[in-house]
Amino acid sequence: MNAARQVGDTQGLVGGGTLDEESALLESVDRAVDDVRDALRERQDEDGHWVFELEADATIPSEYILLEHFLDEIDDAVEEKIGVYLREKQGEHGGWPLFHGGDFDISASVKAYFALKLIGDSSDSAHMVRARDAILAHGGASDCNVFTRITLALFDQLPWRAVPVMPIEIMLLPRWFPFHLSKVSYWSRAVIAPLLILMALKPRARNPRGVHIDELFVLPANEVRSYMHNPTGSPWGDLLIGFDKVLRVIERQFPKNRRQRSIRAATDFIRERLNGDDGLGGIFPAMANTVMAFDRLGYPKDHPDLVTAKAAIRKLLVLEDDRAYCQPCLSPVWDTGLAVQAMMEAGEPKDGDSLKGATRWMADRQVLDVVGDWAEYRPGLRPGGWAFQYENAHYPDVDDSAVVAMALDRTGDPKFRKGLERAVEWIVGMQNKGGGWGSFDAENTHFYLNHIPFADHGALLDPPTEDVTARCVSMLAQLDHESGREAVARGLVYLRETQQPDGSWFGRWGTNYIYGTWSVLCAFNAAGEDMSAPHIQKAVDWLKTRQRPDGGWGEDGSTYWSKSKTCVKESTPSQTAWATLALMAAGEVDSDAVRRGMRYLLNAPRDGAQWEEPWFTAVGFPRVFYLRYHGYSAYFPLWALARYRNLRGANAATVSHGM
Repeated sequence: MNAARQVGDTQGLVGGGTLDEESALLESVDRAVDDVRDALRERQDEDGHWVFELEADATIPSEYILLEHFLDEIDDAVEEKIGVYLREKQGEHGGWPLFHGGDFDISASVKAYFALKLIGDSSDSAHMVRARDAILAHGGASDCNVFTRITLALFDQLPWRAVPVMPIEIMLLPRWFPFHLSKVSYWSRAVIAPLLILMALKPRARNPRGVHIDELFVLPANEVRSYMHNPTGSPWGDLLIGFDKVLRVIERQFPKNRRQRSIRAATDFIRERLNGDDGLGGIFPAMANTVMAFDRLGYPKDHPDLVTAKAAIRKLLVLEDDRAYCQPCLSPVWDTGLAVQAMMEAGEPKDGDSLKGATRWMADRQVLDVVGDWAEYRPGLRPGGWAFQYENAHYPDVDDSAVVAMALDRTGDPKFRKGLERAVEWIVGMQNKGGGWGSFDAENTHFYLNHIPFADHGALLDPPTEDVTARCVSMLAQLDHESGREAVARGLVYLRETQQPDGSWFGRWGTNYIYGTWSVLCAFNAAGEDMSAPHIQKAVDWLKTRQRPDGGWGEDGSTYWSKSKTCVKESTPSQTAWATLALMAAGEVDSDAVRRGMRYLLNAPRDGAQWEEPWFTAVGFPRVFYLRYHGYSAYFPLWALARYRNLRGANAATVSHGM
């Protein structure tokens, strides 16, 4: 009998009235916490870390197949398994969504259709006919986003005039120029550098099976008059589309020697940040672009850089018996930092092998010697953060750094003191002028760049956000280092100013307002804010109004569109955990809302350490790219249940940690 079934039996006994309701609830919580903690410990790697699968939409596995056919390095066995995965993810609408249960997305659907056809699926198959009909009904492949059109141009499915001009001479521009790589986010930098090589050299994919997708165009691709669209609808967008037309003409006159210098500059940028078998930027799109760029530059197959770049991509594959998919990146530092927090909350001994191994593993990954791209806007600041992936020294982020620092601080072990001081120094130094924090860079707020035709995805920049700012405030408040107190005060002002009219806060990296509100209420609690203040109580009231009849909370990925701000399809364990943790941070441990949330978690289906949760509750880029962290349905519900047990057991109403 599994743990979830046992808990359900106990809850049924409570409903029968044979035990006091509150004591029975605590008894059930106690048993669940111990069961999940033990099961989560079993998921820990021998060297001390945790890593769970990180799943995106159909785009990444589709692009993996497209890459193999670009190179003519086809692994039929792996592609057959990816095909199973892609067919499973096809929506009832005929296409592919950006997240579980989501609406049709034209770009994801075109790539998935193309990938399945490359694998060998007949265009006359029922699922392919459904997909084709849906794509054509939504305007056809010519209406895809810029990145998809670049892929199709590489495969000679549409002309290069369908792609905005991005001259590789960008690599030689001075920093004062309106467009410079330092002015865009880290992920944009990592993707753009190798992409500029491809856009300059315009290679043609080998496509050994000669597959085409002409049937996905309403008009033949060469007959479409204009592919450029204003990404924001503003006058600036129209002006920059006009500039694109001019640039398209004058680019042909650029000196050849300058183009060669630019290609060398892009290649040098990539090679300096190649990052071993963790890949450029630690993210699939940058890695795939790197492999294609090296291939086009004529690197032999045994060239060490090309071998390394390919190994990084293979590391992202999740291979099962009958299906497979490619992850967008790996999340071990994030998973481990959050799992450690949950395990500590659940009573795992701090001096036991599990937490000693995990904290040692995290401490060893602090970036102390590499001065990354963030130094462009913070020269002289010493490094001291953590990256998201196993290795990504050029691109640590303050969110991971704050979570890991709080976890290490909770151990009370003095051997971490120096590392924590460096973390405080770095995070304080990364604060933006306005009091908030972005994830990877400071002052990454050149918003005019969102109007260029290339930026139709709306994810070019890394400005300050509420959830990241809250995490930094939580960390600095928990560590209570004198050098961070002014930064905390400025961060609190930023958070008060960014509260939504309904009382919630936006969540940039988690879905969505529940995640943001949880993050911010934890920060206010850690910083000693009066939790009875009107702005806090407004957030509490908002959370209570969002609770569902089953006692849980949920929030759909479509809430990133204003017209769907309140959309929810089902309650989810991870979002219920955030909501109850937020309420407990606000002193609501005795509320009926929290008790109902605990009962939802106890009754929700669970297999060992993980609750069932097919929904995507995280975000890469709002409205563009969504994520399902498989670990979220393990450590967050455990954390919430354990927090409830601890506060009720101690008869306490306050939380003493940053998260």
